[in-house]
Amino acid sequence: MKYKFKKIDVVIVVIMVVIAGFVLYKYGYVPEPEKPDLPDIEFIKDEENRLLTVKSVSGKVFWSDIAIEGNCEKSILGGYIKEGDQIIDCVGTIVIRHIPTDTLLYTYKFAPIPQLPSSPFIPGYMRDVSPQDEGVHFNSILNLREWWYYTVIFSEDSDLAGWTATIGFCHMAWGDLRLTFKPDILVVTLHSPDGKEYGGLINKQRGKILGLFGGKTLEAKSPGVDLKYGDSWASGEAPNWHIHAEDKDIDKEHDIIMDLDFFAPSSPFWIHSNRLFDQGEGNIANYIFTGCEVTGDVTIDGLKYEVKGVGHHEHSWSLGVVKFAIHGWDWNHITLGNGWNIYYSKYSLTRQRLQTSTSKINPFASLIITTDKGETLTQLKDIDVTIKASDKLFLLLKMPIEMKVTAKPDNTQMLLKTYNIKLEINILTENAYDKTWKFPTYLGMNIGMSMITGKVSWTDDDGDHEIELNGTGTIWNMRKF
Repeated sequence: MKYKFKKIDVVIVVIMVVIAGFVLYKYGYVPEPEKPDLPDIEFIKDEENRLLTVKSVSGKVFWSDIAIEGNCEKSILGGYIKEGDQIIDCVGTIVIRHIPTDTLLYTYKFAPIPQLPSSPFIPGYMRDVSPQDEGVHFNSILNLREWWYYTVIFSEDSDLAGWTATIGFCHMAWGDLRLTFKPDILVVTLHSPDGKEYGGLINKQRGKILGLFGGKTLEAKSPGVDLKYGDSWASGEAPNWHIHAEDKDIDKEHDIIMDLDFFAPSSPFWIHSNRLFDQGEGNIANYIFTGCEVTGDVTIDGLKYEVKGVGHHEHSWSLGVVKFAIHGWDWNHITLGNGWNIYYSKYSLTRQRLQTSTSKINPFASLIITTDKGETLTQLKDIDVTIKASDKLFLLLKMPIEMKVTAKPDNTQMLLKTYNIKLEINILTENAYDKTWKFPTYLGMNIGMSMITGKVSWTDDDGDHEIELNGTGTIWNMRKF
C-alpha cells in the first residue's frame, strides 16, 4: 500500500516537529547550544609611555580572538595572551573586543601626541636634488673639496643593536692636511654601546707627483653617486644607494666588510649653497637625506650580522680656498627614541684654542628636526653652543667631548617664533675613533657615537608642551690649529 502526502500534510508534520522541539527545550530535555566563554583579561594603562600591559588573563586565550581598534602598534602580539604582553604606541581611543562573543571588553583613552610645528613655506628648489647634483664636483679647476658620507644607528631588533656606523668618501683640498700629499680619506667605523670599536680612517696619496700624475685614490663619476676607493664603493641615485665598505689597511687587527642599502623615504634638504635658486650650481653647497631606512649586513672577522636601522646621507663640496676660513666643524646625525631625527652641524670660523663656546652670530650653524623621517622639517636658526668638556689634542688645541646646544627660531622665522619653540640637547661623546695629524699639520678628527639627552618645548592652541628627548647620534668633529 502506498501513502500519498499532500502538501498540507507536510506542513502539519513540520509544525508538529517544531512544537515538539520547543516543548522539549523548554522543559530542559534539549541542552542549550554551548557559547564561548568570555575571557577575563586585565590590562594596566601607562599614559606616559602610551602602552597597555596585560596584568592577568584567565585560561588560554588567543590574540587572534581579540579585536584591537584604534591607533596603536599590535604587530608584536601573537599566539596565546600572556602576562606582560604589551600594546604599544597608543594614541587616542583604543577599543578592545572579544570576537567569538562579540563583546566589548574595554575602552581606553590616551591623549593625542602633540605635533611639533614645522617650518612653513619651504620652497620646492630647497628640497630638490638632481642626479647631477649627486655626482662629482671636485674635477673643477677650482680644486674643490668634496665629501660623501653615510651614517646609521642600528635598531634594537638588529644583530648589532644600538651600534653606529660611519662610511665616508672624502676628497680633501690640497693643504687641508698641511704639507702632506695624501689628502684622499676613507672612513669606515663601527662603534658599540659597550665600548667596542672597529675600523677607523686612512688617507692615501692621490698621485705620484704632487697629485698631478699617477692614479687617483678616490674615483668619482656622474650622474648619481658613483664612488670607488680601493675595495670600497658606493653607487645609486636618490632615493636608493648601496654602500660596500672594506679596507684592511684601516684596522690592522680586524677584518670589516659592510654592505648596506640606504632608502630615503623623503626629499632631501639643502643646508647651504652660495646660489640663491639653483642650489646644486653653487661651488659651496651641501644637502642631507635624513631618516633613511637602512638594511644589510656587517661582517666582522668572518662573522656576519644582519642589521637594519635609521641613517643619514650627506654630500658637501666647497672651494679649496675655503680651508683658510674653516678652523673646525661639528656634525651630529641623531636618532631619538621617539622616532624623531635631528641634524646638527656647525663650522667654526675662528681658531678653537681655549674656546668654550661659539658665537650666536654664525651663518654656518644648522639644526633641523624631523618627526616623520624628513617629510616635514623644523629648522631652528638661532643656535647657541657651549663646550662643557674637552680633551686636549696638542698645543692649545682641544677637541669637544660634551656640548650643550640650544636652538630656537630667529627673527627671520616670524611664524615659528609665535610657537615659542626652544630646543636644548646635551651631546656627549660616548665612543669615538680619534685621528690626529701632528707636526706640521696639527689637525684632529673625532668620529663615532654620542649619547643625546634634552628636551624641546613649544606652545600652540592646545597649550604648553614639553617633550623629553633621549637618543643616539653619530658624530664627526674636526679641529685645526
